[in-house]
This record gives sequence, structure tokens and C-alpha cells, in this order.
Amino acid sequence: MTHATTALLLTAPVAVPLAACAAHAVAGARPRTALRPPAPRAAALAPAPAPTAGRTAGGGGALLTAAPGEGAEGGGGAPAAGKKGPPREGGEGGDPGARGGGGLPAREDGLARTGGRSRPLRADGAGGRSGTPRTGRDAADAPVPPPTDPASGMPAFTADDPAPGPGPRTGGTAEDAPRRPSLVPWLGLASPLAILACGAVLAAELPGAAPLTACGRLLRADALTAWMLLVVGAVATVACAATPAHLAHERPDAPAARRYHLLVHAFLAAMSAAVLAADLGVLWVAVEATTLVTAFLVGHRRTRASVEAAWKYMVICSAGIALALLGTVLIYYAARQAGVPEPAALDWTVLAAHADRLDPDVTRLAVGLVVLGFGAKAGLAPLHAWLPDAHSQAPAPVSALMSGVLLSVAFAGLLRYKTVADAALGPGYTRGLLAGCALLTLALATALLLGQRDYKRMLAYSSMEHMSLIALAAAVGTPLALAAALLHMAGHGLAKAVAFCASGHVLRLLHTTRVGRVRGLLARAPALGTAFGLAVLALLGLPPFSLFASELGIVRAAFAAGAGGYAAAALALTLMAFAALAARTARMLLGPPPPPPHGDPAGTPVRLGPAVVLPLAAGLLACAVLGVTAGPLTRLLTAAGELLGGR
Repeated sequence: MTHATTALLLTAPVAVPLAACAAHAVAGARPRTALRPPAPRAAALAPAPAPTAGRTAGGGGALLTAAPGEGAEGGGGAPAAGKKGPPREGGEGGDPGARGGGGLPAREDGLARTGGRSRPLRADGAGGRSGTPRTGRDAADAPVPPPTDPASGMPAFTADDPAPGPGPRTGGTAEDAPRRPSLVPWLGLASPLAILACGAVLAAELPGAAPLTACGRLLRADALTAWMLLVVGAVATVACAATPAHLAHERPDAPAARRYHLLVHAFLAAMSAAVLAADLGVLWVAVEATTLVTAFLVGHRRTRASVEAAWKYMVICSAGIALALLGTVLIYYAARQAGVPEPAALDWTVLAAHADRLDPDVTRLAVGLVVLGFGAKAGLAPLHAWLPDAHSQAPAPVSALMSGVLLSVAFAGLLRYKTVADAALGPGYTRGLLAGCALLTLALATALLLGQRDYKRMLAYSSMEHMSLIALAAAVGTPLALAAALLHMAGHGLAKAVAFCASGHVLRLLHTTRVGRVRGLLARAPALGTAFGLAVLALLGLPPFSLFASELGIVRAAFAAGAGGYAAAALALTLMAFAALAARTARMLLGPPPPPPHGDPAGTPVRLGPAVVLPLAAGLLACAVLGVTAGPLTRLLTAAGELLGGR
């Protein structure tokens, strides 16, 4: 492989996402022509009759109905203030997010309508009730509902649109020029596909070959790097493919949408830099960059809960990463005292080669700090408290990225330090540290799963459970255990990406994250319920998904290495977590669906379009294929396990 090709393969996973960030930044900085504000729709309608008794609280004969939003206040479809008698058509479930207004029945063109501004409805010119759905000739004068994307079955508002309100972006009324779906959100797939392609090429070249370096040996690709690039690219592809459908429902304004895409691409660039870093200092900087970027993504909605979760995430992870920085400085000090040249004092391969010269006491303290610091980013106890709040408040694709790959990338960085520590101190020290963190995290996650009533937080605690199993495999430390841990990272990332993306659709369909309020999901939305149920089955470690093979490999390796006590304790706790997760999910999926809203006699199952179903199906298929056979990736997994196992 030529030097230019090597440099391209090692820099493209970082350069392509950064180029996408620059493109979104330039698009946001580009001056826009002053637009004529759109004419209010109410002004174009027929004059309203004089106020009458029983007129709605909206005043002026126009009824304002707000489409439901995630976390919106107000009862769905309650009668307007001052109105007596039964609710209007669509009263109980027509618009659950509306503030005190009934009106239009719920839309079921894919998923229930969410987000957006209040839409004024024309008053009845003949003196009828305001907001009553029209029939016959009068129906032609009624406002037209927003167009629907035929691919996803969702409203065709895109993240490109400056606002979800009426009127095209060039002024005038909504009838002047219909909105068209934009391809800009789908261009976000360029970054994950570039990462996935570079990982695939490196996976084909590296087993049995020497590692590749670039950028003055700051970037290095070995078997572990190639595997982690594949994991990051695959999970990011699922999450980014689900993003357009997600943003189509949230309908953010143009600056918010650009900021979202910019931060996601920066997030992918930081994770790629972390897995490619040969220098432990560059690794630390990249992991810290993921903290800064994802803090803004967690608070993307700017609600009180999301901002609080973002601050909590920043404070805890910054404290943890500061401990990791102190540990890195101590390792640098020990390397310089051992005579390692300054430019290579943080190169982890050089440190592993000269580990016998490192001061044992300084190295022991440094490794303990690094385990605490990077363990905080990986969701391990005791610095784990940020994880359930951040994962439950972030947008669903961001939660998929954070749970699916951010935790694994942070733990992969910890494995680099572990290689140096095992060579300097022997495997016993890191085994005790990691096994203790693993069992403590698993016990906490199991206890919290047993009493959990929120399905997004339930998935977050499931992430803690799986990261504790990966930490247990790292504590065992044999090549088989480490290869099983890497396989577990891939299977968990794919399954958790599908589960979080599906949970976002459940939230928009039912407007609740409470497990007790979700019933009959398989009957209400068969495709969505099937995807969510299969993702949870994969997380439970059932065949044919790859988590079954990886957990079996971890247990076998633990008993073979004499760590059967750790494995037995982990199995007992895992079975309890299994029961809690299975019971909550069965309650959501099975049983009859809730009765249809008042005035919605159809009650037909919700049908999802290809834009929603295909990313979920692709993630589940990849997870199942990995469980049946790793195929050509077997050599890569074996090489990565031997590299981390010190062979």
C-alpha cells in the first residue's frame, strides 16, 4: 500500500466529517435575501361572524389547534374554555399536545402529527361551530393539511425549511409554491459511509500485516482501529439514516437543523480521531472533544430537562476526563523518568515496549485514575449518573450514537492504557480494578432496571449492563475474552441504535415515555413494534443475534482463565436484568391497543414508510448476521484480541 493511500485511509474518517461540518457552517453563515413575511392564513379566509355564545376561547371565530409535540403541555382535545357539552370530534385524542383545544382528529399518515405551530382554522361562515370539520362544498375552503412524504409516511417538512409555519420561504401563501422534501438531511450519510468504507479497507489489509501510520505517527491503524472504525461507521449509518424521519417530525428551524447536523458530524470526527490516535495525549483530546460536542446535542431541544441533563453530563464527564488527564500526565512522567524520548513518551506502542522500566508506583496510580476517568465516559460506576439523563433527553439518533458507539470508543481508549499497565504491572492489578467496576455497575443497572418505569431510561440502564460485561471481559484479559468484548461492542451498538431510534418513533406516536402508558404496540404499529421487540431480544442476548455469541465467549473465557467467580456473579445479575427488561418490553408490546380517540372510528394500524423501516431493519439484519458468522471479520477479531492480550 502506497504512502498516499495510507494517508488517505487514515485521515478520511476524520477529514470527511470535518468537511461536512464546514459545509453546514458555511451554509449557515451565507447571507439570505430578505423575505417578504407570509400573509396570515386567517386574513385570506372569509370574514368571521360576530361572536356568539359557545365560541371557542381562541376568539375571532378562528380555532387554533396545535399539533402535539414531544413533552407538550395541555390535555389532548379537552373542550375549550367556556364551552359546555361533549368534546368535539377528535376530542380525546385528536391533538394530544394542544393546549386546551380539540379540533382536528389525529393524523395517522405514518405516525401521529407532532411539533409545529398552531394552525388557524376557518370559522363557519354560516354560523356553525368553530373548528368543526367541513364536508361537501365547504370542505374545499378548509385549510389543507401539510403534505406527506410518500417514502416515510410523515409530514414533508424537512430540516432545511426555515420554519414550519405557513407560506413558502419566498413569501406569499402556502398555495403559491408547495414545499418539496430536501435531500440535504440524507447527505449526512456521507460521513458514516466514509468511515465504514475506510474501516472495511483497513480490515482487509491489516490482519497479518504491519500497522499503518500517518501524520507524523500521530495516527495509527491496527486491527483494533479497523474494528472500531467498522463499529462506528455501521452504527452511525443506522442513526444517520433515521435522522431525516426524526427531523421531519420535530421540524426545527433552519439554524437549529444546521447546528444539529454540524454537531453530529463533529461528533463522528472526534470518535474517529479517538480510535485512530497513536498518542495517548491525542486520544485524551479526542475523547474530551466528544464531551463538548455531545453536550450541545443532549440539550438540542432546549427544554428544562434536556438542558439540565446536558449540564449534568458536562460536569460529571469533565470531572472524569480530568482524572484521566492526570493519569496521562503521570504516565508521561514515568516514561520520561525511564528514558523514553519526549516525542514518543505518550506513544502507547513505545510505552508497552518499555513498560518494564516504568516506575510501578507511579504507573499504578496513573492507571487507577485512567480507569475512573475513561470509565466515566464508558458509563461505568461510580461516575455513571450522567448516562440515564443524557440518553433519555437527547434526540433519538443522538442517543443511538452515544449509547451505541461513544461508550465503546471510550472503553477502547481504556484498553490502550490497559495494554501498557499489564506489561508494566502484570494483569492482576487491572483485573481487580475492572472486575470491581464491572460488578458494581452491573448491580446498579440491575437494581435500577427492576424499578424502571421510563422506557428510554430503561434502554440507558441496559447500556450500563452491557458495558459492565465488556469491562468484565477486559478484566479477564485473554485474547478470547477481548475478542468477545469487541464482538459485544458491535452487537450492542447495532441493537441499541435500533432500539433508541424505534423508541423515538414510539414517543412521537404515543406522546409518552412511560412504560405503563404504552400498550398493544404490536397491534397499533406492527412494523414499529416488531423492530423494537427484536432490538430488545437482541439486547437480551438471545440467538441468532451476535450478543448471544459474545456473551457465551465472555463466560467461556472467564471460566478458562480462572475467573469463574466473577462470571458466576455476573450471570446471576444478568439474569435479573434479563427478567426486568423482558417484563417491561412485553407489557409495551402485547395486549390490545388503547381505544381509538373520540371521533376517529377507523383505529387502523399505523403504517410506516420505507424511510423509517429500512434503517431499523438494516441494523437488526447486521446484528443477526454477526451472530451467525463473522465471516471475513474473524481474522480481524482474532488479531485485535491478540494485540490487546499482549501477544
